[in-house]
Amino acid sequence: MESIIEVKNLTKNYGNLTAVNNISFCVYKGEIFGFLGPNAAGKTTTINMLTGMAKVSNGQIFYKGNNLTTKIKKFQRYIGVVPDESNLYEELTGYENLCFSASLYGVFRSKREKKAKELLEVFQLSEASHRRFKTYSKGMKRKLTIAASLVHEPEILFLDEPTTGIDIASSRQIRNLIKKLNGNGTTIFLTTHYIEEAERLCSRIAFIKNGEIIKIGTVDKFIEDIKESNIIEVLFDSISVNKNILLKKLNQNFPDVECTFKNENTIIVISPDKIDISPIVSFLSSNNIYILEAKLIRPTLEDAFVKMTGIEIDIMKKEKEKK
Repeated sequence: MESIIEVKNLTKNYGNLTAVNNISFCVYKGEIFGFLGPNAAGKTTTINMLTGMAKVSNGQIFYKGNNLTTKIKKFQRYIGVVPDESNLYEELTGYENLCFSASLYGVFRSKREKKAKELLEVFQLSEASHRRFKTYSKGMKRKLTIAASLVHEPEILFLDEPTTGIDIASSRQIRNLIKKLNGNGTTIFLTTHYIEEAERLCSRIAFIKNGEIIKIGTVDKFIEDIKESNIIEVLFDSISVNKNILLKKLNQNFPDVECTFKNENTIIVISPDKIDISPIVSFLSSNNIYILEAKLIRPTLEDAFVKMTGIEIDIMKKEKEKK
């Protein structure tokens, strides 16, 4: 497959802090490439380097085979960027914001006015086109921010957490628009902490934690890697015990299986062999934990993520939504 972006040994330091540490990957033309990880994993910093908004400390960035590490601005007309926080103007209307964004990319006036109206229609914002941006709901603001990134018809679209903090209906609309854009040939680089979003949208995914890429592959490959495992999900009532201590005890008492927390009240038990759940249930009961349900489950991308990173999905979501 043809690479449109190639990254080699990319690193970003802020003083003594390494935000991105020696990562390498490529993005193929026409795919949706997912970048998954918790808050502060290095997702936004990576996007900022790829789009010329942050200086690279070390490593190289290639676009269409050209080393543009220090010259990314030359390629910016081919790039659309949707930051995790809107960069549009509160006092301008939706229509004015789109026209202004188009002017920054040198789009001629006649074309940018036509394109603005077209995008407002596509994003179902025509009725609000003459309202000031500050009056828009979160979902409407997100949609207009994405529309603004498309006014110059970029080849590559960078989406940083596109559905965080918006309502379910708007999230669904944005995911459908992402699919449609990709279907029309736009290459998309998507950062998200929503596992289900990545599973629905992405061709390939990279897991990033503490500034380092843990693994890259397709959803099917990640699931394939753990499908030979037997996985049991144990749901229990709310507990007051220290979860780290409980997890340590479980792994000490049952060394033949791997135990991790999926969320606040669910433990995942993973084993290459069939699992006798009775001793584990008895152990939890002896620690005053009331079991609500224990069931064998089919591996998912979420299970692969938890296994490879040790990060609880619910905690990752809460961390992001506090921002």
